[in-house]
Amino acid sequence: MKKFIFGVALVVLFSCNMYFAQTEQPAIIEDFKPSTLNQPGQQYPQVNSQGYARFKIIAPKAQSVKVSLGLGGRGGTALTRAADSSWVGTTAGPLDKGFHYYHLNIDGGTFNDPGTLNFYGSIRWESGIEIPAPDQDFYALKDVPHGKVQQILFPSKSTNTSRRAFVYTPADYDKDQSKRYAVLYLQHGWGEDETAWSTQGHSNLIMDNLIAEGKIKPFIIVMTYGMTNDVRIGGMANFKIEPFQTVLVNELIPYVDANFRTLPDQPHRAMAGLSMGGMETKTITMANLDKFSHICLLSGGTFSLDDVNKTPGFKEKVKLAFVSFGSRELGGNRGFGGGDPKANAESLKQAGLNSVFYVSPETAHEFLSWRRALKELAPLLFKD
Repeated sequence: MKKFIFGVALVVLFSCNMYFAQTEQPAIIEDFKPSTLNQPGQQYPQVNSQGYARFKIIAPKAQSVKVSLGLGGRGGTALTRAADSSWVGTTAGPLDKGFHYYHLNIDGGTFNDPGTLNFYGSIRWESGIEIPAPDQDFYALKDVPHGKVQQILFPSKSTNTSRRAFVYTPADYDKDQSKRYAVLYLQHGWGEDETAWSTQGHSNLIMDNLIAEGKIKPFIIVMTYGMTNDVRIGGMANFKIEPFQTVLVNELIPYVDANFRTLPDQPHRAMAGLSMGGMETKTITMANLDKFSHICLLSGGTFSLDDVNKTPGFKEKVKLAFVSFGSRELGGNRGFGGGDPKANAESLKQAGLNSVFYVSPETAHEFLSWRRALKELAPLLFKD
């Protein structure tokens, strides 16, 4: 397990959330527009129709400025001093569609871009940029009924503190006080926190749109911080799941069932997570099959037939085993462990299990992969 956890951490750390084609790049089209994640009134960073990003930083006394893109800061674009003493530059190639973390390196120091909003990733608040995706409509803000994302603080005796979670309730939650809802516990990845899924991931908008289209039965989503201690770069091999399992199973779930109109039973409770959150999901659910009926791993491992055979009750109790990856995560030794996820999913299906495998086209270890995965996953949950 430690080897697998460390592998997932390395994938998160070293997945540079951009993809530059190896062939010669076409001429850059000068139709750049401000990123949708910019601070109000800020013109930079900008994105063009090809997916290139352009940056402009005001740092007249700096000697060097570089934009570091991706979790862990790998990859980057060196900016050049302009005549007005600002620093400008364009990425060497188009970025993958969707959301990307980045920060600035100015004379050896790490800073955020004052032109854009900040998002928690890589164990710090990072700048963010959004490259428009051709299928962005499914997570777009539309004129449909919207649910609520509310912060809750729940007592945790095991950690001797109050912990935070965010809860999405569907738009109709307050209309019928007699109606109860199934619950999905949805976990973030390493270096992120409980804000990730509703900000970077747009989980609430994905749900709102699917519900408005009649594609899913409304359910509640609970998102909480997946760590009980701070784990720094290089320390994931020593991560222990048991303290967080206690928080989730013994403290958060009872609190949610007591304070929200849930269907508080195993058939109506699911867990999913991306990357490290997928590892947490697999470990916790397979040790608590009396509490979870739907298990979903998003770029965070796979289920083998051996996993199933070694887990008493899996075949009888698990209604859905869902696994997804970005297409650029597959192939070669990616450090996920557990063997070929597609072959594993097929083996489970042949064994009579409801096994689903999804691949997000032309994405890597990044939020567009996970937004798409949630869109594919949600209609499969809690089906009668």
